[in-house]
Amino acid sequence: MSKGKFERVLKRREVLALAFGAMIGWGWVVLTGGWIESAGSGGAILAFMIGGVAVVLIGLTYAELASAMPLTGGEHVYSHRALGMGGSFFCTWAIILGYISVVAFEAVALPTVIEHLFPNYKVGFLWSVAGWDVYFTWAMVGVAGAIFMTWLNIRGIQASALLQKVVTLLIVVVGVMLATGSLFNGETSNMEPLFNNGAKGLLAVVIMTPFMFVGFDVIPQAAEEIDLPYKQIGKILVLSVLMAVGWYILMILAVSLVMSPGETAVSSLATADAMTAAYGGGWAGKLLVLAGIGGILTSWNAFLVGGSRAVYAMAHAKMLPAALGKLHPKYNTPVNSILLIGALSVVAPLFGRKALVWLVDAGGLGIVVAYATVALSFLVLRKKEPGMHRPFKVANGHLVGFAALFLSIGITALYLPGSPSALVWPYEWAIVLAWVTLGLIFYLWARSVHGGESDQIIELELSSGYSDTGT
Repeated sequence: MSKGKFERVLKRREVLALAFGAMIGWGWVVLTGGWIESAGSGGAILAFMIGGVAVVLIGLTYAELASAMPLTGGEHVYSHRALGMGGSFFCTWAIILGYISVVAFEAVALPTVIEHLFPNYKVGFLWSVAGWDVYFTWAMVGVAGAIFMTWLNIRGIQASALLQKVVTLLIVVVGVMLATGSLFNGETSNMEPLFNNGAKGLLAVVIMTPFMFVGFDVIPQAAEEIDLPYKQIGKILVLSVLMAVGWYILMILAVSLVMSPGETAVSSLATADAMTAAYGGGWAGKLLVLAGIGGILTSWNAFLVGGSRAVYAMAHAKMLPAALGKLHPKYNTPVNSILLIGALSVVAPLFGRKALVWLVDAGGLGIVVAYATVALSFLVLRKKEPGMHRPFKVANGHLVGFAALFLSIGITALYLPGSPSALVWPYEWAIVLAWVTLGLIFYLWARSVHGGESDQIIELELSSGYSDTGT
């Protein structure tokens, strides 16, 4: 085992499971019914096709850059090479907010989902946060899950990848069961009306689709731990996005075949009820809820991997305290970065669900801002360094890059005042402003204490092909 360096141990299946498992979290279980109700079965499918095109274009820019610079931190390296320290700090700090928000929310999603299997298990009232009652047993489920996921990630990327591969496979099996049952026992008449609420209904689903596909960007974060030809990294990244698009469309089709619009409208968990209807037994619905719990674990695991690598990359480049750039002496994992994000997820359940929804919404803005910065970096490097070695080179690169940039900016605008999905004032904007303020403090500290050291560190990483903690 090498010391002070990440190990290239992830194979094709582990990498695919890492990204695909991150994208098919709990959302398809709880939101499919709402999508169908908003836009109709055909409208919901069309919305995911439109959103899928946008994410594929963004994914293509990532694929080219990840194969060209397969280093820990992903966006951190690309944006630094293209835009310098300021652009790199801005991009990476933004996406870290997104990763932390997802990890923290999964610690709240887990005890919430457990209620579908064990109703009324909540005892020991603690307090209320934003009108949400927090109970001791409920919070402890989330805390226990956070401790386990943190421990697992410290144990090494192979342990995390094994969990990801096994649980993702189980989710796929249950999803295929739902799709198969609906095809045999469903009725196409249940899909009527195909479209509902016109353009308004379609847009209501379209604006949600980018957030369902967040997770493919975990591949670039862990690129230094992938043991594959660099060109394959780009191909797998694009494949994972295409698979996720197909997955969501298939789940919408399956639910709409089995359940009529009226049944979907009154269902609290349409996918579980569709599974029950398709197989004629409550056991089937509970099995699908278990798959949903698996989705929480895969998303949680992947974003803990991605978030810890992003924090490590910034610390290694002297943008954050050096302690966060430490690798575990035995497992070669960024142990302090994992512990930091893990600690935040441990306390997250104590804040209840509503407060964490604010955090996730604010984190979503961070993620799409990072997407826009990566697309800009893609275009800058195409112009500034046309001869850069690109094992996976995107055809019509400038067209793809500008499309990805404009789509990312467009998605970002959906968070701004005046949009149906605008961040809530003052709570969600307070989180954004607090994160920006904290980032500004760290940026000014890094500039004053370490000057331009990050330029030398990134240059060394690019020339050596790995992060050298001795730098």
